[in-house]
Formats: sequence, C-alpha cells, structure tokens
Amino acid sequence: MSAVEDDVFSLTRARQFAAMLDVPTDGLRSGDALPRGWHSAMFAACTPQSQLRADGFGDLGIAMPASDLPRLMFGGRRVRFQGDILIGAPARRSSHLVSSVEKHGRSGRMLVVTIRRDIHCEAAEPVVIEEQDYLLREAASPAPSSQPPLPRPADISRDFIASEMLLLRYCALTFNTHRIHYDHPYATKVEGYPALVVNGNLATLKLTELFRAEAGRPPVSLVTRNARPLFCGHENRLHARRGDAGWQLWITDDAGHVALEAEIA
Repeated sequence: MSAVEDDVFSLTRARQFAAMLDVPTDGLRSGDALPRGWHSAMFAACTPQSQLRADGFGDLGIAMPASDLPRLMFGGRRVRFQGDILIGAPARRSSHLVSSVEKHGRSGRMLVVTIRRDIHCEAAEPVVIEEQDYLLREAASPAPSSQPPLPRPADISRDFIASEMLLLRYCALTFNTHRIHYDHPYATKVEGYPALVVNGNLATLKLTELFRAEAGRPPVSLVTRNARPLFCGHENRLHARRGDAGWQLWITDDAGHVALEAEIA
C-alpha cells in the first residue's frame, strides 16, 4: 500500500522555521533551495481530532500495521539528497511500507516499522529519498541506563538546552500533536518520563544545522539512530567529529549518555 501527498514550503514558513532554529532569515527568498533537512517539517498528516491516538499521535501518512503495542517512538532515518526542494514550489511525496518486524529486547516486545518516502519536485527522479524507522513498544516506564557513559572525543561541542518555547514552536510548525512533547502531566505521569521529551526530528535538525555551519556546505546524505530520549530543560550537548568521508555527530544527555547519533556526508 502506498500514499501520495502534496505540500509547499512557503517563504513565510521558511522564515518561521529559521527563526525557530536561530539562523538568519533575511537571506531566504522564494525559489531558493530549501535548506536540506528542513523537509522533515513537510507533509504533516491532517488527522481529524477524533481519530488521534490516546498519546496524541496522528497518522503517518500511510496505514500502520495493526498492533496492541501502545507506545510509538521514532527510531531513526536514512536520507539521500539527490536535489533540492525549492521554497514556494510544489512538492509531492510518495510513501510505502517497507517492512514490519517484531523483536524482543531488554525493553520488552517491540514492532519495528520501516517506511520509505520519496519527494519529487518537477524532475522525474526524487530529490529526497528517505527511510524512516518507527518503534511500537510496550507500556513500560523508561528506565535510565545504569552503565556509565563512555568518553568520546569531539572536534566541536555546543550546549543544547531545549526550552518549552522551542518545543511549542516546533510542534506548531510541524502540526505535531504527540503529547510527550507539550503535555507535561501526560509525559511524566502516564509515560513515566522525567520531563517533556525533545522531538527526535528537532534534535536531528540541530545536528544538521551544526554540520551546515561548520562544514560550510549542505549535506548529501544523513543517517541517524535514536538511542534514548532527550528532555526539555536538561543540559544536553551537540558534538561533531570531522572525517574525510563524512562527519560523525551525536547528542549527549545531561548524564553524558549518547541519545542521538548521526552520520552526515
């Protein structure tokens, strides 16, 4: 089964997105290439209010496999940029289910669902090819790791403390209704987190912007893996290590554990 959606990343939306990321807005013009990675804010599913899941999650633009597992999390992505989306120009995304695999691990039973997304503009070939992994998990409270973090040398490190205002802006710009990102009583009392959870896509954007600023060029490919949640108001840090074939980037939480890893070429 596949699905097709249309969207336009308007100039106003691009400037709002830049303001949220604290990057300059005055250089953005209609017809310019959209900064690579910002496409993650496009094609938000317009799920009717009555059809939202209990956790607030809307649909993913494609039917998910039936499952009794209540907790939905983003696991990671693999992206290849073959061209650029233009600000103010129509774009079309086609999505299809690649696989659905049940696994058992230390955190219990889970279902790993992989979806492929192809974004087309005017050309016949897609400008963005992406595979996304989603995890459906049991209703268990997240337990912090008891293992001490391993030291990892970095060429660049930056503080990243996500505020409630940042999470609110990101959720508003992406039409994200997942309650763990804005509903503090739900996040802490129902899902057992110590605070609001930072959106995985937002954390990835922070690493992509760090790469763009330091490497001085747009990414060609991006691979990420979400290892553990990051929390609003906590002292997280962005890290990067340069490489000839590509950069290694990661985010550590306030205990020093790696929460998100990325490879950008």
